[in-house]
Amino acid sequence: MPLRRVLPTAALALAVLAAGCGAKSDEKVQVKTGPGVTDDTISLGILTDMTGPFKASALTRMKGYDLYVKQVNDRGGICGRKIELKQKDHAYDVQKALDAYFDLEPQVLGLLELAGTPMTAAIEPDIMQTRTLTAPASWAASLLGNPHMMIVGTTYDLDVINGLDHYKRRGVINEGDTVGHVYVRGSYGDNAVEGSRFVGTQWNMKIAEQPIGETTADLAQQIGALKAAGAKAVVLSTTPAQTAAAVGVAAALKWEVPFMVNVVGFDTAILDSPVGPAVEKQVSVVTSVAPFTGTQAGPREVAAEFNKYYPNDKPAIYVDHGYTVAKVFLSVVEKACQEGDLSRDGVLKAFHDTNGLDTQGLTGALHYSLVGRPSATQSYITKVDSKVPGGLTTVEELFESELVKAKGTRAK
Repeated sequence: MPLRRVLPTAALALAVLAAGCGAKSDEKVQVKTGPGVTDDTISLGILTDMTGPFKASALTRMKGYDLYVKQVNDRGGICGRKIELKQKDHAYDVQKALDAYFDLEPQVLGLLELAGTPMTAAIEPDIMQTRTLTAPASWAASLLGNPHMMIVGTTYDLDVINGLDHYKRRGVINEGDTVGHVYVRGSYGDNAVEGSRFVGTQWNMKIAEQPIGETTADLAQQIGALKAAGAKAVVLSTTPAQTAAAVGVAAALKWEVPFMVNVVGFDTAILDSPVGPAVEKQVSVVTSVAPFTGTQAGPREVAAEFNKYYPNDKPAIYVDHGYTVAKVFLSVVEKACQEGDLSRDGVLKAFHDTNGLDTQGLTGALHYSLVGRPSATQSYITKVDSKVPGGLTTVEELFESELVKAKGTRAK
């Protein structure tokens, strides 16, 4: 299916800004508008995997979106307009994603979520043409060069650097040691292993790499090779099922090596599996988004709202992720409203004018003015804990490794 299209040239209604920047949120404001904006609503799209292999995290993340959107709507919306979410399921299928996207895109101001590496790659050229602000469900550094992509938090490579820094400061690894890294080929794993490689060059460590495919299920060969290589720690940039498989193999080998896992590779369902005890004993999770049990104001608010509206549901870090993305995205829309321009160009301008956005500890302060730079450089270190809601307990609050600064990617 061709992705090129002709942008509509007409019909963006330009009106005089009636109430100025000081308007109340529920006060009807006349602004320049475009797709997805009516007199009464602002529509945002969600294109994700609701029935495929990543449905658990997607459906949990959507609860986070709903929680924050409800707060915004309860206080009157933005520019006197209620926020409306339009959802499409692609079931992790590229063609379904393309079909759903071309149906959804003309109806929305922006995409609050675009999930899946293959789907994002297929749709990205059209996002560039339509100038649609999009929040990918990804922290891949390869997306930083696209000025229409809103990455909320630290990229995979910087998370890995921060995670290994945590291990080094605690004496788990030292200069000259071997560190293993099992990673899924693609924008996720390829970016994550860049962090390990950088650490290796800076600290004279050998990085024993084990690349795998997205559907690789048996990791006995990879874990066995890392054990034979004498790895003192192993980084996993894998799917949750692969994380469980890797730790299960290590447990069977009676190899009690510590595992540092990118947050994408963890799911609370692992704790209900036969390898749950080993995961709890050996796994730490590095994340740029606070865990559900986070102690700062932002995660505490998310937990209170979730427990109020979903008292019978199991929480997970993806609730915080969704809430955070909605908070950041709608902060940009609010900024565009104050500037009197809710067209896509107006939203993009507001996006690139956003710096030092405080999420109250859900992430580090976010900066979007420099295309190509990560929005944040700090990470949380958590440990797996089956006794707490969401399965993760904070071990180290948001911090940035000195190596991240040395890498020259610090957000300005």
